[in-house]
Amino acid sequence: MFYLKRNLPTPQRLIRAFLGLCAAVATATWATTPWGMIAGYAAAAILAGTAVVGFCPACALVGRTPIKN
Repeated sequence: MFYLKRNLPTPQRLIRAFLGLCAAVATATWATTPWGMIAGYAAAAILAGTAVVGFCPACALVGRTPIKN
């Protein structure tokens, strides 16, 4: 099974989930072009996805180590 070691602490995961929800609401409210909607919903999905999984590839790229259980 594919397994990613979590590298996001719980408070940061909650913040990312909230920001993903805010990005989706802002996109639904203010996006006027199809490309703007695609970009807004993609950003919201990435934020929410990293919050749910607990792993951020960009954070791993810059050297954030996995969380010890």
